[in-house]
Amino acid sequence: MSDATRFPGPRPETSTSDALTEILREGARRLLTTALEAEVNAYLAQHADLCDQQGHRLLVRNGYLPHREIQTGIGPIPVRQPRVEDRGTSPADRCIRFSSKIVPPYVRKARSLEAAIPWLYLRGISTGDFSEALSALLGPDATGLSASTVVRLKQLWLEEYEGWKKRSLKEKRYVYLWVDGVYLSVRLENARPCVLVVIGATEDGRKELVALEDGERESEQSWYELLWDLKNRGLSIDPEVAVGDGALGFWKAVSKVFPKTRRQRCWVHKTANVLNHLPKGQQSHAKRELQQIWMAATRSEAYRAFDRFLETYGTKYPKAAQCLSKDREALLCFYDFPAEHWVHLRTSNPIESAFATVRLRTDKTKGAGSRLAGLSMAFKLVQAAAKYWRLLHSVERIKELISGATFKDGIKVAA
Repeated sequence: MSDATRFPGPRPETSTSDALTEILREGARRLLTTALEAEVNAYLAQHADLCDQQGHRLLVRNGYLPHREIQTGIGPIPVRQPRVEDRGTSPADRCIRFSSKIVPPYVRKARSLEAAIPWLYLRGISTGDFSEALSALLGPDATGLSASTVVRLKQLWLEEYEGWKKRSLKEKRYVYLWVDGVYLSVRLENARPCVLVVIGATEDGRKELVALEDGERESEQSWYELLWDLKNRGLSIDPEVAVGDGALGFWKAVSKVFPKTRRQRCWVHKTANVLNHLPKGQQSHAKRELQQIWMAATRSEAYRAFDRFLETYGTKYPKAAQCLSKDREALLCFYDFPAEHWVHLRTSNPIESAFATVRLRTDKTKGAGSRLAGLSMAFKLVQAAAKYWRLLHSVERIKELISGATFKDGIKVAA
């Protein structure tokens, strides 16, 4: 039996492209052709009752649109799209112009491919490496996917970020806030920026990015301007509690703008701060002792674990004890909120996890960049991360909280 009989397709030793990819492309072409034909037939059947005075249909098939190719993840797929003609003689007789939902007019790339371009860039691929990266993904036949695409996207991100910063917040109410000042390795306009970030929990338990702006080292003035801008745009109801680290700038600012908002210190940051004042040999045991505080079932148990830690380490390591004791009430604020939400309120982890991807991208950035370009890039990265943020546990507790219910040790107090 000859090679041609055994393998009817292109011979592996002479083919210039991968045989499996060619098979997939041909299958995709046939599937797309079938789908387009079915879409047109269904549209014509839906409007079969539209006829002129002689009983002739107004909507009919009329050949095909000009041939074009759609760039996809497996390379270019040829498209032969049926044409639909409207034979109505007057505007009143004419129907809505047919437009394919599968392959809309002027589309040249699959949506998944359009999404892949910013994904590659935001995950660390530099513009200079795009041609190589895209060729590896799509094959040598991929066209129109140069690094200049990223340049255009970055301008769109900037415009989107600027519009987002001016959006109205009149219809918004954030029950919880997580705040932090995040330092990035990239230099923006000859300065290492501090990005001030606010994430909020809505009444239906969803987490949203509320604010993202650069600041002067987490200063009170920077935080005050950011919070006041939120209030000016319609955020009129004070959040119930804000969760953050020990940067004094935010706490002073929030007391002026949202005075009813309570303070919850982040236990992850506080634990790190306390351990920094202890020898390495003591840190493992001390960390377990600190965990006994924030894992206590009631506030009174937490107080006892708190005092036990101070007695154990206060004499030999007074700085560690002082670091912990000065924020006693702010560290235990979460006991006045639903127990189902404690896991969310004890740390500012939502911000830390969201900015992991931001740091990955900025670590790849060389030299100084513009302030707005860096902020818009961080904005898009956090937006991408937000798709995976989980709802708060027991959303019904939020409704009870905002209706005025009181909680003690995480349990609702009977009225």
